Amino acid sequence: MKPFVTGEIILYRQFDVGYEILLDTAFDYLLSSAPERPKPIRGEASAIQIPNLPVTVHLGTESLSLAGHAHEVDISARLFDFGVISLRAKLVVPRMSWDELCTLGTEVGQGPVTVFEGCLDRLLQRIQPAVIRPGRAPVTEEYTVFRVHRLEDANRAPYPVGALSDETIARLLLSESRPMSPVARADLLSPRFSYYEDDLTVLTWSSALVVEPVAADTDVQYVLEFANAQLLELRFHDAVLDAELPRTYDEIADARRGFHLLGRRFSRLLTVLQTRVADATEAVERVDNSLKVTDDVYLARIYAAALDIFRGPTWRRGIDRKVAIIRDAYTMLNAESQARRTEVLELVIIVLIGVEIALALIWR
Repeated sequence: MKPFVTGEIILYRQFDVGYEILLDTAFDYLLSSAPERPKPIRGEASAIQIPNLPVTVHLGTESLSLAGHAHEVDISARLFDFGVISLRAKLVVPRMSWDELCTLGTEVGQGPVTVFEGCLDRLLQRIQPAVIRPGRAPVTEEYTVFRVHRLEDANRAPYPVGALSDETIARLLLSESRPMSPVARADLLSPRFSYYEDDLTVLTWSSALVVEPVAADTDVQYVLEFANAQLLELRFHDAVLDAELPRTYDEIADARRGFHLLGRRFSRLLTVLQTRVADATEAVERVDNSLKVTDDVYLARIYAAALDIFRGPTWRRGIDRKVAIIRDAYTMLNAESQARRTEVLELVIIVLIGVEIALALIWR
Protein backbone atom coordinates (compact mmCIF):
# COMPACT_ATOMS: atom_id res chain seq x y z
CA MET A 1 0.00 0.00 0.00
CA LYS A 2 1.35 3.38 -1.01
CA PRO A 3 1.19 6.29 1.43
CA PHE A 4 -0.39 9.72 1.38
CA VAL A 5 2.03 12.63 1.70
CA THR A 6 2.08 16.25 2.81
CA GLY A 7 5.04 18.46 2.04
CA GLU A 8 6.52 20.57 -0.73
CA ILE A 9 8.43 20.40 -3.98
CA ILE A 10 11.43 22.70 -4.21
CA LEU A 11 12.83 23.53 -7.64
CA TYR A 12 16.41 24.78 -7.76
CA ARG A 13 17.94 26.69 -10.67
CA GLN A 14 21.52 27.85 -10.20
CA PHE A 15 23.45 30.44 -12.19
CA ASP A 16 27.07 31.53 -12.30
CA VAL A 17 26.90 35.33 -12.41
CA GLY A 18 30.51 36.41 -11.86
CA TYR A 19 33.95 35.60 -10.56
CA GLU A 20 33.00 36.38 -6.96
CA ILE A 21 30.14 37.81 -4.89
CA LEU A 22 31.07 40.01 -1.93
CA LEU A 23 28.52 38.60 0.49
CA ASP A 24 28.80 41.34 3.11
CA THR A 25 28.17 43.97 0.44
CA ALA A 26 25.30 41.98 -1.07
CA PHE A 27 23.76 41.58 2.39
CA ASP A 28 23.72 45.38 2.83
CA TYR A 29 22.04 45.92 -0.55
CA LEU A 30 19.35 43.37 0.35
CA LEU A 31 18.52 44.73 3.82
CA SER A 32 15.00 45.79 2.74
CA SER A 33 14.20 42.09 2.09
CA ALA A 34 15.45 40.90 5.51
CA PRO A 35 18.32 38.68 4.29
CA GLU A 36 19.76 35.95 6.49
CA ARG A 37 22.97 33.95 6.71
CA PRO A 38 21.74 30.70 8.28
CA LYS A 39 23.82 27.62 8.89
CA PRO A 40 22.86 23.99 9.57
CA ILE A 41 21.16 23.63 12.93
CA ARG A 42 21.66 19.95 13.77
CA GLY A 43 24.11 19.08 16.51
CA GLU A 44 26.27 17.04 14.16
CA ALA A 45 26.41 20.01 11.76
CA SER A 46 29.52 21.14 13.64
CA ALA A 47 31.36 18.65 11.43
CA ILE A 48 30.60 20.93 8.47
CA GLN A 49 32.56 24.17 8.38
CA ILE A 50 31.52 27.04 6.10
CA PRO A 51 33.99 29.95 6.38
CA ASN A 52 31.81 32.41 4.45
CA LEU A 53 28.13 31.68 5.05
CA PRO A 54 25.90 32.20 1.98
CA VAL A 55 23.27 34.95 2.02
CA THR A 56 19.63 33.84 1.82
CA VAL A 57 16.84 36.22 0.82
CA HIS A 58 13.12 35.92 0.12
CA LEU A 59 12.03 37.33 -3.27
CA GLY A 60 8.24 37.01 -3.10
CA THR A 61 5.78 34.75 -4.89
CA GLU A 62 5.28 33.92 -8.57
CA SER A 63 2.75 31.97 -10.62
CA LEU A 64 3.99 28.71 -12.14
CA SER A 65 1.98 26.98 -14.89
CA LEU A 66 1.95 23.18 -14.73
CA ALA A 67 -0.22 21.08 -17.06
CA GLY A 68 -2.39 24.09 -17.79
CA HIS A 69 -2.96 24.96 -14.13
CA ALA A 70 -1.45 27.93 -12.30
CA HIS A 71 0.35 27.22 -9.02
CA GLU A 72 1.67 29.86 -6.64
CA VAL A 73 5.30 29.27 -5.69
CA ASP A 74 7.45 30.97 -3.09
CA ILE A 75 10.72 32.30 -4.57
CA SER A 76 13.93 32.73 -2.61
CA ALA A 77 17.62 32.92 -3.40
CA ARG A 78 20.91 31.88 -1.86
CA LEU A 79 24.12 33.69 -2.82
CA PHE A 80 27.49 31.93 -2.67
CA ASP A 81 30.79 33.79 -2.50
CA PHE A 82 32.26 31.87 -5.47
CA GLY A 83 29.87 33.63 -7.86
CA VAL A 84 26.81 31.36 -7.87
CA ILE A 85 23.22 32.38 -7.20
CA SER A 86 20.78 29.58 -6.37
CA LEU A 87 17.11 30.40 -6.96
CA ARG A 88 14.47 28.23 -5.27
CA ALA A 89 10.78 27.90 -6.11
CA LYS A 90 8.82 26.16 -3.35
CA LEU A 91 5.51 24.55 -4.29
CA VAL A 92 3.38 23.50 -1.33
CA VAL A 93 2.01 19.97 -1.63
CA PRO A 94 -1.29 19.46 0.23
CA ARG A 95 -2.23 15.95 1.32
CA MET A 96 -2.21 13.73 -1.75
CA SER A 97 -1.49 10.15 -2.69
CA TRP A 98 1.98 9.00 -3.66
CA ASP A 99 0.81 8.45 -7.25
CA GLU A 100 -0.49 12.03 -7.39
CA LEU A 101 2.84 13.28 -6.07
CA CYS A 102 4.66 11.31 -8.80
CA THR A 103 2.41 12.84 -11.46
CA LEU A 104 2.96 16.34 -10.10
CA GLY A 105 6.71 15.72 -9.94
CA THR A 106 6.74 14.65 -13.60
CA GLU A 107 4.88 17.81 -14.60
CA VAL A 108 7.34 19.93 -12.62
CA GLY A 109 10.28 18.21 -14.31
CA GLN A 110 8.88 18.63 -17.81
CA GLY A 111 7.42 22.13 -17.48
CA PRO A 112 9.57 25.15 -18.32
CA VAL A 113 10.34 27.16 -15.20
CA THR A 114 10.38 30.67 -16.67
CA VAL A 115 9.90 32.48 -13.37
CA PHE A 116 13.60 32.25 -12.54
CA GLU A 117 14.96 34.48 -15.31
CA GLY A 118 13.02 37.58 -14.28
CA CYS A 119 13.79 37.01 -10.60
CA LEU A 120 17.48 36.67 -11.35
CA ASP A 121 17.58 39.89 -13.39
CA ARG A 122 15.88 41.84 -10.62
CA LEU A 123 18.16 40.38 -7.98
CA LEU A 124 21.30 41.17 -9.98
CA GLN A 125 20.20 44.78 -10.39
CA ARG A 126 20.01 45.08 -6.61
CA ILE A 127 23.40 43.52 -5.83
CA GLN A 128 25.35 44.65 -8.92
CA PRO A 129 28.14 46.42 -6.96
CA ALA A 130 28.77 43.22 -4.97
CA VAL A 131 29.52 41.07 -8.05
CA ILE A 132 33.18 41.00 -9.06
CA ARG A 133 33.82 40.56 -12.80
CA PRO A 134 30.12 40.03 -13.58
CA GLY A 135 29.04 37.80 -16.45
CA ARG A 136 26.28 35.23 -16.92
CA ALA A 137 27.69 31.79 -17.67
CA PRO A 138 25.91 29.67 -20.29
CA VAL A 139 25.86 26.61 -18.01
CA THR A 140 23.23 26.25 -15.27
CA GLU A 141 22.25 23.57 -12.77
CA GLU A 142 18.76 22.26 -12.02
CA TYR A 143 17.69 20.13 -9.09
CA THR A 144 14.42 19.09 -7.45
CA VAL A 145 13.86 18.15 -3.82
CA PHE A 146 10.68 16.36 -2.80
CA ARG A 147 10.35 17.36 0.85
CA VAL A 148 7.84 15.24 2.80
CA HIS A 149 6.67 16.43 6.21
CA ARG A 150 4.13 13.70 6.85
CA LEU A 151 3.57 10.15 5.63
CA GLU A 152 0.17 8.62 6.32
CA ASP A 153 -1.85 5.62 5.30
CA ALA A 154 -5.42 5.86 3.98
CA ASN A 155 -6.73 6.07 7.58
CA ARG A 156 -4.35 8.98 8.41
CA ALA A 157 -2.24 6.78 10.66
CA PRO A 158 1.55 7.32 10.51
CA TYR A 159 3.19 5.44 7.66
CA PRO A 160 6.72 4.16 8.50
CA VAL A 161 9.48 5.44 6.23
CA GLY A 162 10.99 1.97 6.18
CA ALA A 163 7.92 0.73 4.32
CA LEU A 164 8.78 2.87 1.28
CA SER A 165 10.13 0.44 -1.28
CA ASP A 166 12.94 1.27 -3.67
CA GLU A 167 10.51 0.84 -6.56
CA THR A 168 8.13 3.39 -5.03
CA ILE A 169 10.95 5.90 -4.47
CA ALA A 170 12.39 5.32 -7.94
CA ARG A 171 9.07 6.12 -9.57
CA LEU A 172 9.06 9.53 -7.86
CA LEU A 173 12.70 10.48 -8.35
CA LEU A 174 13.24 8.99 -11.81
CA SER A 175 9.76 9.63 -13.27
CA GLU A 176 9.54 6.11 -14.64
CA SER A 177 6.02 4.72 -15.13
CA ARG A 178 7.23 1.15 -15.73
CA PRO A 179 8.85 -0.91 -12.96
CA MET A 180 12.64 -0.67 -13.04
CA SER A 181 15.02 -3.56 -12.65
CA PRO A 182 16.79 -3.95 -9.29
CA VAL A 183 20.15 -3.35 -11.00
CA ALA A 184 18.99 -0.06 -12.52
CA ARG A 185 17.54 1.10 -9.21
CA ALA A 186 20.79 0.25 -7.42
CA ASP A 187 22.78 2.21 -9.99
CA LEU A 188 20.56 5.30 -10.00
CA LEU A 189 19.45 5.57 -6.37
CA SER A 190 21.81 6.37 -3.54
CA PRO A 191 21.84 4.27 -0.38
CA ARG A 192 19.23 5.34 2.17
CA PHE A 193 20.36 7.87 4.75
CA SER A 194 18.53 8.11 8.08
CA TYR A 195 19.43 9.71 11.40
CA TYR A 196 16.15 9.26 13.28
CA GLU A 197 13.53 6.57 12.84
CA ASP A 198 11.17 8.94 11.04
CA ASP A 199 13.51 10.66 8.56
CA LEU A 200 14.95 9.52 5.25
CA THR A 201 17.08 10.89 2.41
CA VAL A 202 17.54 9.27 -1.01
CA LEU A 203 19.50 10.99 -3.78
CA THR A 204 19.73 10.81 -7.56
CA TRP A 205 21.57 12.92 -10.13
CA SER A 206 18.65 15.30 -10.66
CA SER A 207 16.42 14.99 -7.60
CA ALA A 208 16.17 13.89 -4.00
CA LEU A 209 13.55 12.62 -1.58
CA VAL A 210 13.84 14.15 1.90
CA VAL A 211 11.43 12.88 4.55
CA GLU A 212 11.76 15.20 7.56
CA PRO A 213 8.84 15.77 9.96
CA VAL A 214 10.48 18.81 11.61
CA ALA A 215 9.59 21.70 9.31
CA ALA A 216 12.41 23.95 10.57
CA ASP A 217 15.09 21.34 9.84
CA THR A 218 16.29 22.09 6.31
CA ASP A 219 19.89 20.97 6.81
CA VAL A 220 19.76 18.20 4.21
CA GLN A 221 18.47 20.64 1.59
CA TYR A 222 21.21 23.07 2.63
CA VAL A 223 24.06 20.66 1.91
CA LEU A 224 22.43 19.41 -1.31
CA GLU A 225 22.08 22.98 -2.55
CA PHE A 226 25.71 23.67 -1.62
CA ALA A 227 26.90 20.57 -3.50
CA ASN A 228 24.91 21.61 -6.59
CA ALA A 229 26.38 25.12 -6.48
CA GLN A 230 29.88 23.68 -6.29
CA LEU A 231 29.11 21.36 -9.21
CA LEU A 232 27.96 24.32 -11.31
CA GLU A 233 31.16 26.22 -10.59
CA LEU A 234 33.31 23.21 -11.52
CA ARG A 235 31.34 22.72 -14.76
CA PHE A 236 31.75 26.40 -15.59
CA HIS A 237 35.51 26.43 -15.11
CA ASP A 238 35.85 23.16 -17.01
CA ALA A 239 34.02 24.79 -19.95
CA VAL A 240 36.25 27.88 -19.68
CA LEU A 241 39.38 25.75 -19.84
CA ASP A 242 37.95 23.77 -22.77
CA ALA A 243 37.73 27.05 -24.67
CA GLU A 244 41.11 28.28 -23.46
CA LEU A 245 43.16 25.27 -24.56
CA PRO A 246 42.65 25.63 -28.35
CA ARG A 247 43.22 29.37 -28.05
CA THR A 248 46.42 28.71 -26.13
CA TYR A 249 47.69 26.42 -28.90
CA ASP A 250 46.88 29.06 -31.53
CA GLU A 251 48.63 31.80 -29.53
CA ILE A 252 51.73 29.66 -29.13
CA ALA A 253 51.80 28.95 -32.87
CA ASP A 254 51.45 32.68 -33.64
CA ALA A 255 54.20 33.56 -31.17
CA ARG A 256 56.60 31.13 -32.83
CA ARG A 257 56.21 32.66 -36.27
CA GLY A 258 59.03 34.96 -37.31
CA PHE A 259 61.83 36.41 -35.23
CA HIS A 260 61.15 38.40 -32.08
CA LEU A 261 63.91 40.25 -30.30
CA LEU A 262 64.70 38.54 -26.99
CA GLY A 263 61.42 36.61 -27.18
CA ARG A 264 59.30 39.60 -26.16
CA ARG A 265 56.12 38.15 -27.69
CA PHE A 266 56.80 35.00 -25.68
CA SER A 267 56.99 37.14 -22.55
CA ARG A 268 53.56 38.62 -23.18
CA LEU A 269 52.07 35.19 -23.86
CA LEU A 270 53.74 33.76 -20.76
CA THR A 271 52.03 36.46 -18.69
CA VAL A 272 48.66 35.53 -20.23
CA LEU A 273 49.15 31.83 -19.53
CA GLN A 274 50.23 32.51 -15.97
CA THR A 275 47.10 34.61 -15.40
CA ARG A 276 44.86 31.85 -16.78
CA VAL A 277 46.40 29.24 -14.50
CA ALA A 278 46.17 31.53 -11.47
CA ASP A 279 42.51 32.42 -12.14
CA ALA A 280 41.42 28.79 -12.60
CA THR A 281 43.41 27.57 -9.60
CA GLU A 282 42.14 30.32 -7.30
CA ALA A 283 38.51 29.87 -8.37
CA VAL A 284 38.52 26.09 -7.90
CA GLU A 285 40.32 26.36 -4.56
CA ARG A 286 37.69 28.85 -3.39
CA VAL A 287 34.99 26.33 -4.30
CA ASP A 288 36.80 23.50 -2.51
CA ASN A 289 37.32 25.60 0.62
CA SER A 290 33.75 26.95 0.76
CA LEU A 291 32.58 23.90 2.71
CA LYS A 292 34.78 21.57 4.72
CA VAL A 293 33.77 18.25 6.28
CA THR A 294 35.69 17.34 9.44
CA ASP A 295 33.88 14.16 10.53
CA ASP A 296 31.86 11.31 9.02
CA VAL A 297 28.41 12.08 10.39
CA TYR A 298 24.91 12.14 8.88
CA LEU A 299 25.04 15.45 6.98
CA ALA A 300 28.64 14.86 5.99
CA ARG A 301 27.75 11.47 4.48
CA ILE A 302 24.89 12.99 2.50
CA TYR A 303 27.16 15.77 1.24
CA ALA A 304 29.87 13.30 0.23
CA ALA A 305 27.32 11.05 -1.50
CA ALA A 306 25.90 14.03 -3.39
CA LEU A 307 29.35 15.05 -4.64
CA ASP A 308 29.97 11.47 -5.73
CA ILE A 309 26.63 11.21 -7.56
CA PHE A 310 27.20 14.62 -9.20
CA ARG A 311 30.68 13.34 -10.25
CA GLY A 312 32.34 16.28 -8.53
CA PRO A 313 35.72 14.50 -8.21
CA THR A 314 35.61 13.68 -11.95
CA TRP A 315 35.01 17.33 -12.87
CA ARG A 316 37.80 18.33 -10.48
CA ARG A 317 40.26 15.90 -12.06
CA GLY A 318 39.34 17.18 -15.52
CA ILE A 319 40.05 20.76 -14.45
CA ASP A 320 43.34 19.73 -12.83
CA ARG A 321 44.38 17.94 -16.03
CA LYS A 322 43.64 20.99 -18.21
CA VAL A 323 45.40 23.33 -15.81
CA ALA A 324 48.38 20.96 -15.90
CA ILE A 325 48.39 21.15 -19.73
CA ILE A 326 48.50 24.95 -19.59
CA ARG A 327 51.26 24.79 -16.96
CA ASP A 328 53.25 22.43 -19.19
CA ALA A 329 52.77 24.82 -22.11
CA TYR A 330 53.98 27.66 -19.89
CA THR A 331 57.07 25.67 -18.86
CA MET A 332 57.85 24.70 -22.47
CA LEU A 333 57.33 28.24 -23.73
CA ASN A 334 59.41 29.72 -20.94
CA ALA A 335 62.26 27.34 -21.73
CA GLU A 336 61.98 28.21 -25.44
CA SER A 337 61.96 31.90 -24.60
CA GLN A 338 65.07 31.52 -22.47
CA ALA A 339 66.76 29.59 -25.28
CA ARG A 340 65.95 32.36 -27.77
CA ARG A 341 67.33 34.99 -25.41
CA THR A 342 70.48 32.93 -25.00
CA GLU A 343 70.85 32.60 -28.78
CA VAL A 344 70.40 36.34 -29.26
CA LEU A 345 72.95 37.14 -26.55
CA GLU A 346 75.43 34.68 -28.05
CA LEU A 347 74.95 36.29 -31.45
CA VAL A 348 75.51 39.75 -29.94
CA ILE A 349 78.71 38.54 -28.25
CA ILE A 350 79.99 37.06 -31.52
CA VAL A 351 79.23 40.32 -33.35
CA LEU A 352 81.02 42.35 -30.67
CA ILE A 353 84.06 40.08 -30.84
CA GLY A 354 84.10 40.43 -34.63
CA VAL A 355 83.85 44.22 -34.37
CA GLU A 356 86.67 44.26 -31.83
CA ILE A 357 88.89 42.15 -34.10
CA ALA A 358 88.06 44.33 -37.08
CA LEU A 359 88.88 47.50 -35.20
CA ALA A 360 92.16 45.98 -34.00
CA LEU A 361 93.13 45.13 -37.60
CA ILE A 362 92.16 48.59 -38.83
CA TRP A 363 94.19 50.43 -36.20
CA ARG A 364 97.25 48.19 -36.52
